[in-house]
Amino acid sequence: MMKRALLPMVFLAAPVLAGSFTPPEGCKAHLTVQMRGCLVSHFYTCEADAPGDQWRADYGANGPFYLSRINAQTEWVESYEIDPPMKETLDDSPKDRANFDELLTTGLDSFDFGLTKADGTKTRVTGFDKLTGREVVIDGVTLKESEYEYTQQAEDGTVLRHSRGHEYVSPDWRTFLSGKSEWEMEDGSWVGSDNSPVKFIEPGEPGFGNTIPLFECDDQMSQLEALPQSQKGF
Repeated sequence: MMKRALLPMVFLAAPVLAGSFTPPEGCKAHLTVQMRGCLVSHFYTCEADAPGDQWRADYGANGPFYLSRINAQTEWVESYEIDPPMKETLDDSPKDRANFDELLTTGLDSFDFGLTKADGTKTRVTGFDKLTGREVVIDGVTLKESEYEYTQQAEDGTVLRHSRGHEYVSPDWRTFLSGKSEWEMEDGSWVGSDNSPVKFIEPGEPGFGNTIPLFECDDQMSQLEALPQSQKGF
C-alpha cells in the first residue's frame, strides 16, 4: 500500500526533466490548459479508475506541485501536495456531496464533506458553486461562469482556508477551471489571484503536454504555489 501511495509523487517528479507530460501507465492525457499566473495543468484518465474519474497535474515555474483526482460529480476524491509531500482523501458518507449534474441543472450546488490527510489530520469543507448565467469564450471554447465560496475548518472549528471568487465550468470536460479568486489571510485581509485559462490544447496540437507554463511567469513567478489552489478548479 505504501509503495502504491508513493507512485503519484514519483510520477510527478519524472516529467520535469523532459519538459513533456507523460501520464502513468494505463492512463491517457486528453487536455493541457495554459493559464494566467504562470501555471499549466494536464488532465488525464486511467483505465483502473471508476468511469468519470479524472486527474489533474499542476505545474508552476518550478515544476509540479499538485496532483488531484475528482469523480464524475467533481467530488474531491484524493489529492497530493508535493512540498511537503502529503496525500489527502475524501471521507466516506459526506453530509452533502458535490454534484456537478445538480449545478448544471439547477444552477446551484452546495457541499459539506470531510477530508483526511495521510498523517490523520481531519478537516471539514463547506460551501457552494453557483452559475452566474454568463457564458464566456476562451480560445474558442465556450464555458459557463460560476461563483464559488468555501471554508475549510479544522476539527476544533479553526478556519484554515476561506476562498471566494469565480471559476469556469466545462460541461463537455465535466470540470471546473480556475478564474479570479480571493483567499482570506489570518489578519482578515484578502489576497487575489487570476489563474484563468488562456489556451486549451488537445492531443495532436502544438504545445500539448508541455510542462512549462507560458503566461505571466515574469510577473507572477508562480507565487500562487504558496496558496492553496482550489481543488474544484479542475
